[in-house]
Amino acid sequence: CLDLKQDEAKAALKRVLKDADVFLEGFRPGVIDRLGFGYEVVKEIAPSVVYVSISGYGQTGPLSRQPAMDPVLQAFTGFMHANRGADGVPLRTQPIVVDMTTSMFAHQAVAAALYAKRDDPSPRFLDISLMQGAAHLQGVRMTSTLQEGQEPPPGSTPGGVYRCSDGYLQVLILQERDWLTFCDAFGFDDWKAEEKYRSNAGRVADIDLINARIIPIFRSKTTAEWNGLFSEKGLMNEVINDYLEFADHPHPNATGLFAKLPQPGYPEPTTLLNIPGLPALEPGMDRAKAPVIGSDTAAILAENGFTADEAAALLASGAAKEATA
Repeated sequence: CLDLKQDEAKAALKRVLKDADVFLEGFRPGVIDRLGFGYEVVKEIAPSVVYVSISGYGQTGPLSRQPAMDPVLQAFTGFMHANRGADGVPLRTQPIVVDMTTSMFAHQAVAAALYAKRDDPSPRFLDISLMQGAAHLQGVRMTSTLQEGQEPPPGSTPGGVYRCSDGYLQVLILQERDWLTFCDAFGFDDWKAEEKYRSNAGRVADIDLINARIIPIFRSKTTAEWNGLFSEKGLMNEVINDYLEFADHPHPNATGLFAKLPQPGYPEPTTLLNIPGLPALEPGMDRAKAPVIGSDTAAILAENGFTADEAAALLASGAAKEATA
């Protein structure tokens, strides 16, 4: 951990960078240049570096210098418009999906750039933005809208969120056989025989009529009752859980989704998520605990040839910092 506002820290970072494979910064455009570590500077120190800049709107364009975080990009890219409530009000998605998606795109781009260095060791500059991440997260719906010049029509009907007597259920009816099974579950022999409703387009045309009939019926049973009935018949559906209910469900626990791991500064083990495709996290693994800022400062300085006296001087001046806990 270095304070790049201090000259001693800048000199130390230049020494560390000589053997660096990747340099990643997440400031607004212009800030890292003012600190003295823009791409042109860093690639002279580390000639084959993969230099990654992650920002809100990207490094160029009229909005590049504007501050932005996940909710702002949800608004800008149409995400909130696509996530309108029943009253038409655009809604923000509370999980930081834009941040998470952008970080995964950055990881993917860095991995590809490092692999490409086998054939071409030239330095590379990766300009990755939350705007890009937010747009690609909506890629299918967005490109369809741009192609057709209008938003896609409503999806499967019936489908969506239905209120039951004790909560909410998500239902998805895609194919004709699903519709016929749905009618059997409700005892709708008249709709089952209606030729118009054999196609989703026909049902979409009468979406208000269909919902007017089924909504009161959904409220007559619990989510568990509907979930059991639909699941038994092979219809796609699921109870809408909160995080605590999801974590208490036997299925994610049976698949090893969660890991309870001790973390620095916490008296009790913390519930974390195992990363898809990687071996499960276990206590004692280096990657099983979140690093405390500054916890690796001394080790990194030593690995890069700093003597004990040099490291102590950096720490004493505040140019470098170690973890306090």
